[in-house]
Amino acid sequence: MKTEIARWAPLRRDWLKASVLGAGALWLSGVAFAATPIPAGPLVSTEWLAQNLDNAKVRVIEVSVNPGIYERSHIPGAVNFSWHQDLNDKVRRDIVGQEQFEKLLSTAGVAPDTTVVLYGDTNNWFAAWGAWVFDIYGVKNVKLLDGGRKKWETENLPQNNRAPDVAATRYKVTQVNTALRARLSDTLAAAEGKSNVKLLDIRSADEFSGKIFAPPGSQELTIRAGHIPGAANVAWGQAVKEDGTFKSAEDLKKLYANAGVDGSKPIITYCRIGERSSHTWFALSKILGYDVKNYDGSWTEYGNAVGVPINNPAGTVWASK
Repeated sequence: MKTEIARWAPLRRDWLKASVLGAGALWLSGVAFAATPIPAGPLVSTEWLAQNLDNAKVRVIEVSVNPGIYERSHIPGAVNFSWHQDLNDKVRRDIVGQEQFEKLLSTAGVAPDTTVVLYGDTNNWFAAWGAWVFDIYGVKNVKLLDGGRKKWETENLPQNNRAPDVAATRYKVTQVNTALRARLSDTLAAAEGKSNVKLLDIRSADEFSGKIFAPPGSQELTIRAGHIPGAANVAWGQAVKEDGTFKSAEDLKKLYANAGVDGSKPIITYCRIGERSSHTWFALSKILGYDVKNYDGSWTEYGNAVGVPINNPAGTVWASK
């Protein structure tokens, strides 16, 4: 890896300059970056993707949550999927429906043999949500850009603000895996000891204890604070290194095992609205191979539900004040 980075680094300045000038291509001074084999596993590195932006079998899709960030600049050739508008139902609180999902992938030029690389802002939370939705709808060959948008920008890799011109396909979903999604009833059964499932709350320690209702800067959306009884707490950020890339599989195993999550039981991950827990779902299911469901209702559903038990060490059951 060090050799690869050393070979690559001197060209970054020129490549960025080409992008800023609007070249948006992988040719610099007559030199082409040859596509390399698609790596095994659920992740691709920024180095690999930068060398494969012109690979016709790869479709890069940005899934960000902050308005205008894609329009300002994005990885060349990347298609934009809005988390709010595209990957969620616009009326019901639900993931995007199958028919609309098929239209999305068709418009994005995704075919059954396409390798999809997802990335986004906010630590790849919403890109991981995208990976979870893609998995529910049985899309093959889906990978996450390790480190996401932040790492790409930090390394001064090429960006532009042009929407790509891609040839549409007629993508059809062939299977739907609802087993990847936990519902309130599944979570309640685990809380009441009626199922052999381990709950994993990936919010901050202050959210878990009930000291705060929501992360700083986020709107409070629940009547009660605290956590689901029996849940372990491993904040999502403990799974990544300083640059936002995932820790090694060995380190991840140790991290979760120390909290009593070792893959010996099925797991349900949850957070506040399901996006951060998608990130942990990805680590546990895709990197470690554990049996995991993501509870996208998360605390905004459970914390407002009538007749369900909670734990609230901080005592802020009804109000934050």
